Amino acid sequence: MSVFVIILMAIALLLVLGTLFGGLVSMARGGPDGPRRSNRFMRYRVLFQFLAVVLFMIALALSR
Repeated sequence: MSVFVIILMAIALLLVLGTLFGGLVSMARGGPDGPRRSNRFMRYRVLFQFLAVVLFMIALALSR
């Protein structure tokens, strides 16, 4: 069970990294929809970070 949570945590961290770069690229491109799209990426990044922290806490609880 703990290995499953660690794999999910790694996936969540990759999602955080992907959305971070997606938001940065969107912000750098600019354009009329740039700020709105970048803001959406950053909201998803915060959601994925929350998920990663919760999974980390679950993995920590299971390791005891």
